Amino acid sequence: MAGEHIGYIRVSTLYQNTERQLDGVQLDKIFTDKVSAKDTKRPALGECLDYLRAGDTLHIHSIDRLARNLRDLQDIVSGLVEKGVHVRFEKEGLDLKANGKTNPMTKLMLHMMGAFAEFERELILERQREGIELAKKAGKYKGRKRSLDDAQGKALVERALAGESKAALAREFGVSRQVVYDYMRREQQE
Repeated sequence: MAGEHIGYIRVSTLYQNTERQLDGVQLDKIFTDKVSAKDTKRPALGECLDYLRAGDTLHIHSIDRLARNLRDLQDIVSGLVEKGVHVRFEKEGLDLKANGKTNPMTKLMLHMMGAFAEFERELILERQREGIELAKKAGKYKGRKRSLDDAQGKALVERALAGESKAALAREFGVSRQVVYDYMRREQQE
């Protein structure tokens, strides 16, 4: 019995469009993440990996959509292939077949392209650090802006310490729950 054709799509931010990825590929199910590929802790990726069964084919637009470092790429792909899943990178035209039937040249290309994806990410981060350093020297970089002004932060902490729901406070103040906990931690340290 032929397995299902599953798609995994990833973009780095909520605002990026996923439409160009896997356009025209006939898929039975699609898993989509809108997060960075800096690590493998991505909700849809986890669901996708759990869903895949022997005989299925996983379609991914390109290598950097799955992983931005070589170790993660190797771990994910080898785990899938060992599980009996065929992995296809559409842009690169790479097919990694289950049960050790992959052409050695394809494996080499996967490792080379994965290394380039990791290298590209490192260059981006290096340019970002350099840009921030230059902006700091020029007095133009102030870091992240606080989510709330001092009065709002004080009110938030007082209400949280009084026992109000952190989730409700986060919604009311328009911040994440993590920001609520960050403000509480800062207050306790002062």
